[in-house]
Amino acid sequence: MASSKDILTILELSAHLRVHPTTIYRLLREGRIPGFRVGSAWRFSRRAIEIWEHGQSDPSGGKSAPARKPKGRKARK
Repeated sequence: MASSKDILTILELSAHLRVHPTTIYRLLREGRIPGFRVGSAWRFSRRAIEIWEHGQSDPSGGKSAPARKPKGRKARK
């Protein structure tokens, strides 16, 4: 059985990630963060969040992102 240290609430997770609780709800709505419901409250496995955090640091799996063209005005002729 998981201890209370293994499960985080919205407020605990927002403090851990240093983001506003609204950001956590947005990530949940978009399916971008692992969480589960207990009644009407969201809970988060500390281990699942740690795995998610490591995936966020290198979401491309080691591949570099494609180069982007700089934004600006086109040269006039």
